[in-house]
Amino acid sequence: MLDLCCGTGLLARELVARGYEVVGIDASDAMLALARERLGTEVTLSRTTLPDLEVDGVFDAAVCTFDGLNYLTPDELRLTLAAVAARLRPAGWLVFDLHTDGMMNFTISNPIVEGESAGNSFVIRSAVDPGARTCDTRIELMRPRNGHPFSEHHRQYFHTDADVRAALDGAGFAVTAVGEEYTHEPADASSLRATWTTRRSPT
Repeated sequence: MLDLCCGTGLLARELVARGYEVVGIDASDAMLALARERLGTEVTLSRTTLPDLEVDGVFDAAVCTFDGLNYLTPDELRLTLAAVAARLRPAGWLVFDLHTDGMMNFTISNPIVEGESAGNSFVIRSAVDPGARTCDTRIELMRPRNGHPFSEHHRQYFHTDADVRAALDGAGFAVTAVGEEYTHEPADASSLRATWTTRRSPT
């Protein structure tokens, strides 16, 4: 299993517990350091920035969860899907999530979100450009449970359904389902995140 944008290794840990052999990649050295603490030597980890996919081997499946692909431009997404296809066996699976138009509309209507979670006080400020389908977000943690206050900036993209399907088709993937978050319920106009289940051509 290839875990794209593996972050701190939470999903990789669950996959290993279910008997999968996992290789994780991420662009962040800090995230990979935390993943190494969590996973030990059970998982091969590599620093890689998509769409480059410098990893050896052929995989039965690949996953990318919790917004990893939302950080890619449409061209980068197309190149990434092609690179993943080259690393999957014929009929291999690719499962990933993406923001939806519902999420774009929600973010436009709620440009500031603040609150407390797990003892951390936060403010999230987002500016959406509907024409460019981009979202620039500033996350401020004012009273963290551990450590010092910090602020970070993120730019994400709202990929159109048509662009995603075209990129998948160009990479040789067939879509088997587009679900509501991580359920078997079909995504609809109210969905904020869609989980795409796809399969590479068997030839």
